[in-house]
Amino acid sequence: MSKKLEGNGLWESSRMMLPQHKEQSLALSIHNDTSPKPQEPLTRKEMDMMREYILLPVALHIVEKKILEVEMSPQMLKLLYSTAAKVLANHIREDIQKSKKVLFERSIRVFEDSKSDSELTYRYICRGMEDQFVMTKDYMRAEVSVRIGRYVRSLATVMKETATQK
Repeated sequence: MSKKLEGNGLWESSRMMLPQHKEQSLALSIHNDTSPKPQEPLTRKEMDMMREYILLPVALHIVEKKILEVEMSPQMLKLLYSTAAKVLANHIREDIQKSKKVLFERSIRVFEDSKSDSELTYRYICRGMEDQFVMTKDYMRAEVSVRIGRYVRSLATVMKETATQK
């Protein structure tokens, strides 16, 4: 009887469990194991969200810097220019908040890892997987310029529509 209680007590006794049941039980326990599953690779959409998270604050900084330059300038239309730039800055801030929220909901975290003269390295954690990516400063400048251009076109469209409705 003491043999039946060695280990877990079930496998030592053929009276309690048939060998086929033992194999089936082992197969089920292996199948239901909570061992780490293979990680899904990062999707294109997730990568784009991380880029937005990094580039939008840079765009906001540039727009805010331009607001200060315009307000200090002697230009006649500086109130119009600075007001339009402030509207742009508010839209960018809203998009930054949305970007942060989406990354938080998907449990994606992004950290600046290192800087050099020509590139920035970012580390990210997504679905328990940790990796990194690099953005060159030239790429960042070009992308920020494109994003600011989109915001400007969007604002210009709204202003034109408002002007034609009156």
